[in-house]
Amino acid sequence: MPVKKKSDEKRAYQIKVTLRDIRPPIWRRMLVPCDIRLDNLHRVLQVVMGWTDSHLHEFIIDGVSYGDPSLDVDMGDDVENEKRFNLHKVVPGEKSKFHYLYDFGDSWEHEILVEKILPIEKGTRYPVCLAGKRACPPEDCGGAPGYENLLEALKDPSHPEHEEMFEWLPGDFDSEKFDIKSINVELGGSPR
Repeated sequence: MPVKKKSDEKRAYQIKVTLRDIRPPIWRRMLVPCDIRLDNLHRVLQVVMGWTDSHLHEFIIDGVSYGDPSLDVDMGDDVENEKRFNLHKVVPGEKSKFHYLYDFGDSWEHEILVEKILPIEKGTRYPVCLAGKRACPPEDCGGAPGYENLLEALKDPSHPEHEEMFEWLPGDFDSEKFDIKSINVELGGSPR
């Protein structure tokens, strides 16, 4: 029977995702299998961040764009098909950083840091969200500047857009809320 080398073991990437240009930060920490395909990582990011997958996206890794070229003819030959690439093949090590852009209009840029590479734990279902802070901004609010304006309008009853913003938002929106249990239920990962 061949001896299993450490490099043959299934590994998990502990990654931290931070939404750029938002203060205080909106972030998530999660574990994903190291061999997750980029298209599946996109779906995981949509769930953990709270997006609705209503817009185009791309990963930018070492200056190379990865996405779904079938969704946008403008992307064409300039983007690699994300379905053909596994995370550990394009982001091989700890402390590696790359970017995920969601919604080319609002330009939600996420910085992703590989914090650790760990052995897969028996009994743990992956992906799994470990921690996070604050709610995801609502879709189509105008990017980071629009979100800042939205939060200002919500805080100030005398703001000219105060009532309009309350009517536009879902009734349960709370910018500080982070519900790890519902995220992990949606991911199908191990509860934390």
